[in-house]
Amino acid sequence: MNPVIQSKNSRPDVNEQAELRSRKRARFRFRWNEYGMGYLFMLPWIIGFLVFMAIPICWSLYLTFNKVRFTGEGFKYEWIGLQNFKDALLKDNEYGVQIIAFFQQTILILPIIIIFSLLVAILLNQNFPGRFIYRAIFFLPVIFSTGQVLTELFQQGAGDVPFISQYGIDTFVEENFSSSLAEPIISLLSMIIIILWSSGVQILIFIAGFQTVSRTIYEAVRIDGASPWESFWKITLPSIVPFIALNLLYSTVDLFTSPINPVMEQIRKHMFNVSTGYGYASALAWFYFLLIIVIIALMLWFLNSSNRKRRYTA
Repeated sequence: MNPVIQSKNSRPDVNEQAELRSRKRARFRFRWNEYGMGYLFMLPWIIGFLVFMAIPICWSLYLTFNKVRFTGEGFKYEWIGLQNFKDALLKDNEYGVQIIAFFQQTILILPIIIIFSLLVAILLNQNFPGRFIYRAIFFLPVIFSTGQVLTELFQQGAGDVPFISQYGIDTFVEENFSSSLAEPIISLLSMIIIILWSSGVQILIFIAGFQTVSRTIYEAVRIDGASPWESFWKITLPSIVPFIALNLLYSTVDLFTSPINPVMEQIRKHMFNVSTGYGYASALAWFYFLLIIVIIALMLWFLNSSNRKRRYTA
């Protein structure tokens, strides 16, 4: 074959490759100019997530399939497969009892947090002097009473309500309710202050929801003769349904990961137990995590289906 003809035929391929590389560089420069600064701001979070979250999560998943023992030479790992999960489901009766009891508490706690947050948000959304100071006051406990601080306060009895025993409320509950229901109710009453302390985020979310409702709508219904009570039920409450759903999800996750959660305490206890160790505790944590995912998925499905029904009827 003529080399001159071959070189002529190869030139278009070389030109096409050069043009393709030029387009890729131009596309990269365009994306960097558009999103590069955002990527740089996200980089510290990404590095922190990989180092402090992703790696420990993957390591804990590996530990679930091992029996971890601490010896004088360090940690010893023995591969046992799914045995930790089998023990958690079939042998650890205390773990299942703690989960059921906490579910009962959660069903009682969630309405209290949502209703209390909604009422406080309605008050703080009014136009009065110093409202921003009061908003900060309700949010400060969320900042201060977290992690070990909240655990220490709870252990020292900071959330106790003395009048429960003084006025015989606990006795009344025990006499008029079954033992399976009386125990979570008394436990709920005994830590009602700490529960209300954790309502700061929900209050701010509700206030943000109120701000999204246009004032012209209230003026229009007021001209039509609607009372404030009617305006709340027919205008305000339907408008903040997405924010109620958001608060339900946030409160659920917050309660399930709270340091005063008895299930979390059970996991910590097994972590430092010689007979169980990190492997079994990791299995309990992963089982608990999957349970939370299922509950949140069911809540999202229910909320989405109710939203579709509401749009259809509207």
